[in-house]
Amino acid sequence: MKKFTSRALLCCLPMVIPFAPTASAADSGYELKQVFMFSRHGLRAPLANSGSVLATSTPKTWPKWETKGGYLTPKGGVLENYFGHYVNAWMVKENLFSKDTCPVQGETFIYANSLQRTVATAQYFTLGAFPGCDVKILHQAEIGIMDSTFNPIIRDGSEQFKQSALKAMNNEAGPKGLDGLNKQLKPAYDLLDKLTDYKNSSVCQNDKRCDLNSEPAEFTLVKNKEPGVTGPLRIGTSISDAFILQYYQGFPLQDVAWGGIKSDAEWNKLAEIKDRYGEVLFGSPIVAKNVAAPLIKYMNVIFNDNEVTKPVKFNMMVGHDSNVVSLLSVLKIKDYQLPGQFEKTPIGGKIVFERWKDKSNNKDLIKIEYLYQTKEQIRHAEPLSLEHPPQRVVLEMENCPIDANGFCSFDDFTKILKSAI
Repeated sequence: MKKFTSRALLCCLPMVIPFAPTASAADSGYELKQVFMFSRHGLRAPLANSGSVLATSTPKTWPKWETKGGYLTPKGGVLENYFGHYVNAWMVKENLFSKDTCPVQGETFIYANSLQRTVATAQYFTLGAFPGCDVKILHQAEIGIMDSTFNPIIRDGSEQFKQSALKAMNNEAGPKGLDGLNKQLKPAYDLLDKLTDYKNSSVCQNDKRCDLNSEPAEFTLVKNKEPGVTGPLRIGTSISDAFILQYYQGFPLQDVAWGGIKSDAEWNKLAEIKDRYGEVLFGSPIVAKNVAAPLIKYMNVIFNDNEVTKPVKFNMMVGHDSNVVSLLSVLKIKDYQLPGQFEKTPIGGKIVFERWKDKSNNKDLIKIEYLYQTKEQIRHAEPLSLEHPPQRVVLEMENCPIDANGFCSFDDFTKILKSAI
């Protein structure tokens, strides 16, 4: 593993307004002891590019991106720097770290998947959270090769697992499986047909496939590969993802989906395609447990005091929305809403596991929150601070009920983690 050392990118970042002291949880008898954050990578260019499903699905010309497909954009780096600044301000307020002081060796552990967008996300975040400090970012040496800890692939090649997993994926899709889900999403697919002028696309002209709803659909499960799906759910996810990224990146509205999206209701339709894609492929319990196994093992090490004699104060992992979906499924996180967002696993969003000490009862507690930027905070690249924070939504596990402050028993939480292995 190696460390990113470049800090020259900071020179182009706007100054962030200093934060003012606000009320701290420590004032109420709770002490923050440890933070583990799992982050989806920041704002990237679309994964699909010319010659791909995007090009074949419309006769229109896609707006040009200056960033290579799948790479973190410069704006994505700025947004992650803002995130880092905010998280540091919050941890200082809660006395986990001291203001204007670098962490000492062993107090931080930052680990990214070995793709450009994940490593760069970790780099920019760290520059914002610990500017001028020698904080290491760990990843595999070869960029572009998935790290097994983050790789959401099927690890059981048995026929029994395959059949059980396919059944679970269809159950996750709904009462009538994948076919029923595609019928449910028909209004969203119809919107994409209209936005892309699908009937005049090359896939229609050359292959006579002129209706997104009629594309043949099935799940695919192969050992050592990610779960897959064919048909409108896959195609629709690629197109919707491109439109949402255009909006986040700040393209002029007349260039975002060629000016065709007119309301939040239409945005929500498109985001639902992406959300359901992730949930049915990576969110069914049997698949989630299989693809997230290395990640769950890693988390057990972090939170198990028998293996970690002196817990690291700040742990961060940077991966993908597939990791987030499978992690939330394994932990049996109840359904949640993210106000101000299109997506359920928004770009740059972070699942934050906070270990607190209830000093009056000498008891460890855990709080889980979704930390994320609203769609407008992303589009307008709004700086983050304690006065202008990102959004925070408390999450709850089915088997670890929370109190009025969002805390559940740390002992119960670790038991759930161990049982998930």
